[in-house]
Amino acid sequence: MNVIPTEQNATIALDADLVTLVNVFKVEPKNQQLLVDLLIDATEDVMGKLPGFISANIHKSLDGEWVTNYAQWRSVEDFRAIFSNPDAREHMPKIGAIAESSPVLYEVCYTKHS
Repeated sequence: MNVIPTEQNATIALDADLVTLVNVFKVEPKNQQLLVDLLIDATEDVMGKLPGFISANIHKSLDGEWVTNYAQWRSVEDFRAIFSNPDAREHMPKIGAIAESSPVLYEVCYTKHS
């Protein structure tokens, strides 16, 4: 039985019917908070309203050099559709101007909980 998220919360489960984006950004420490703010703005303004969006979780490293976006989408197609959405694309140059990113799509293959 597949788990289909009904709320916009991160779901980490082997049988979850979704795809996970892990996008790791390298950023200068002076720009870390700006990058976090840009990612939050993009999520609040556009991404979170698109079909198939489930959740976004922004993490910043303690050394100031990294930001990670752990986001979940209903399908690969839903995620890829953001690149043809003009409102979504509008946010990308601002982010790309201050950070290098490595976006990769994943599926959960193991979990362990205490």
